[in-house]
Amino acid sequence: MNACWPARLSLPVLVSDFNYHLPEELIAQEPLADRAASRLLHITPGGLRDDQFQAFPDVLKSDDLVVFNNAKVLPARLFGRRGGVQALPLSAQNPAAREFLQGKVEVLLTRQISVEPNEWECLVRPGRKIGDGERLFFGESDELQAEVVARGDFGERRIRFEPTVDFIETLERIGHVPLPPYIRRTDRFSDRERYQTIYAQERGSVAAPTAGLHFTPEILGRLKHRGIETAEITLHVGLGTFQPIHVERVEEHKLHREEYEISTEVAQRANQALDQDRRVVAVGTTTIRALEHSVKLSPNGTIQSGRNQADLFIYPGYNFRVAKALLTNFHLPQSTLLMLVCAFGGQQKILEAYRHAVEQKYRFYSYGDCMLVER
Repeated sequence: MNACWPARLSLPVLVSDFNYHLPEELIAQEPLADRAASRLLHITPGGLRDDQFQAFPDVLKSDDLVVFNNAKVLPARLFGRRGGVQALPLSAQNPAAREFLQGKVEVLLTRQISVEPNEWECLVRPGRKIGDGERLFFGESDELQAEVVARGDFGERRIRFEPTVDFIETLERIGHVPLPPYIRRTDRFSDRERYQTIYAQERGSVAAPTAGLHFTPEILGRLKHRGIETAEITLHVGLGTFQPIHVERVEEHKLHREEYEISTEVAQRANQALDQDRRVVAVGTTTIRALEHSVKLSPNGTIQSGRNQADLFIYPGYNFRVAKALLTNFHLPQSTLLMLVCAFGGQQKILEAYRHAVEQKYRFYSYGDCMLVER
């Protein structure tokens, strides 16, 4: 298999080129009662077709290999209070110190850095008031306690949790589902099931690989009935996926690393599909990033097994080496995810498809509809 390395456009790519108008009422706030009842915008070299996700197994080729991301979402949002260790002493001259001592804090865990000690990368709010050495307390009885030990390059913090009997059990009990900010409601118990794919296995993501939210046992059964091969990899969705872009030129943006793992068996099966000129169909942008990053590390252009960290930023001008079709949800304007889809399907064609989806009142983002892009 010949290596095909990424190529970049000679002209600068502007973030503003990936904008589109979206009426707020098209942002899905609730999941559909039936996961598979979503609409599917089918994009082929020949044009666009409005369809239903129920048709997904039927539009694939019988020798396709469909690759899923089986990452499982943690209840990674924690609400608590700060200890105020950097506050000035409470006094008549400094009455604001009382508010600082009991100030509310919100933490979004984005990546576990180490198990012993239990350290996590996270985003904190309000960020300006949370410095190194700050103590944080979570839960009604302070079940989890942590200390801020460092700042990161992307505005995140590193916090170290105090030892506890079962950290994950406590997190599952007091943590909240990290719904994206465009879902303008508090999370509910039902989100613990609906903001999770039915095949989720490997705990560690702080956001769902949303292209997989549409699948049901019935849809998976129909894939199997048609003889379509399936495989699973893991990429833990973290800061790299939803990190905003603060530069004008796309090339200047640096993507945060996200951990992924590809088993030896899956790597062999995917390489075999490529050798046989069969299509690899990626379910979600996270799946594509993991597969493409593994090939980038390979001296001979094959998919590599093992555990690694993906920081591959894909935007128009990139040469894809693995997937020939992509199932994905609709993404935010000027986001790295939209840029990846534009790189895959062609920037003009994808932005035209988005305008069509707006006109046809598709539901957007995590709990919304989806699109299948074929090259």
